[in-house]
Amino acid sequence: MQKSVRCIITVLGIVLLFSFCAQAQTISIGLNVPITGDIPKVGEGSKFAAQMWLEDVEAAGGLEVGGKTYKVEIIIEDNEAKAESAVAVATKLITEDEVLVLVGPQASKQAVPAGGVADNYKTPMISPWSTNPNTTKDRPYVFRGCFLDPFQGPVVAKFISEEFGLTKAAVLYDVASDYPKGLAEFFKQSWEEMHGAGTVVAYESFTTKDTDFSSQLTKIINSGAEVIFTPQYYNEVALIVQQAHQLGWDRPIVGSDSWGSVETVELCGKDCYGLFFSTHYAAAGATGATKEFIDRYNAKYGYVPDDVAALTWDALGIVKRAIQDCGKITGDIKDDRQCVRDAMAKIQEFEGITGKMTFTEEGDPIKCAVIVRISEKGEYEFYKSVCP
Repeated sequence: MQKSVRCIITVLGIVLLFSFCAQAQTISIGLNVPITGDIPKVGEGSKFAAQMWLEDVEAAGGLEVGGKTYKVEIIIEDNEAKAESAVAVATKLITEDEVLVLVGPQASKQAVPAGGVADNYKTPMISPWSTNPNTTKDRPYVFRGCFLDPFQGPVVAKFISEEFGLTKAAVLYDVASDYPKGLAEFFKQSWEEMHGAGTVVAYESFTTKDTDFSSQLTKIINSGAEVIFTPQYYNEVALIVQQAHQLGWDRPIVGSDSWGSVETVELCGKDCYGLFFSTHYAAAGATGATKEFIDRYNAKYGYVPDDVAALTWDALGIVKRAIQDCGKITGDIKDDRQCVRDAMAKIQEFEGITGKMTFTEEGDPIKCAVIVRISEKGEYEFYKSVCP
């Protein structure tokens, strides 16, 4: 009886040992994205780009760190485009799945609270798409792969002023969401610095999930505004633009990087043709590594990748470089997370498909913005580049 028990314990020990070794040889990366909810296309683009990136790692036989090759897995979790879900997902990925690093959330409404979780648990996190300053502010473990709203707001204000020669602007934004609320404020501040107090003649808001904007748009039309700036996501852009035109608005409507999804044009149709928005990259006319990524993504998934997909690709490239710069994987998750965080903080320059990035001490990249025009074919055409 004792021999039998001893034998079973020995076998179990061997199984556990092999299990531990297998785990030690795998680097886990968590992807915190909205697969469902209001902006599922954002999650889809993120997931597809991550899968492509993982294919390349697997084709290379794994990720080499300090002379050793490790298997990589990406654990994808749906945050439902909700702040509370993003927090729950971040907590699960860190405490249960023991990921080495987090990629996402994308939207600021989820990235800001999830970033707090990552920082509290001392787990490196990079948001590819969150432009709100609070995502990384006073959080040494949180980084991003995109420019910030304090840069984007003035870029759009300056572009409208120079391109159209206008002096009276209106803003329409979601007051319940961190990203549009923050960007609306930065735009208003910049516009009034250029044109004087009160030149944002209408500053109208709504709440997430609202679909009727006729009241706000009527006030905007009656205000004497010459242009509307609306930093909203693709599911709202189409409704806003179409309703504005139905009410007789025939002046410019300008957006921000949240317009970058292919769904914007699919939902908006011809109403969005000829409109401009600021973003991170332009697919039309891309060259080099950017074009290679676009062509491969398009061939694989049947549509041109949006800025979220491209930024996710770059974010994973930054993660890969940080892990390799770390020099070794010890198997102690706390030590390894600290090492990757420190390595990510030391990256001075990174050549991504969305542009060259130079990182600040706060974990924010200094990079150029792109102004895109939606063509009469519904394509996102590069119009001009605006750099810091």
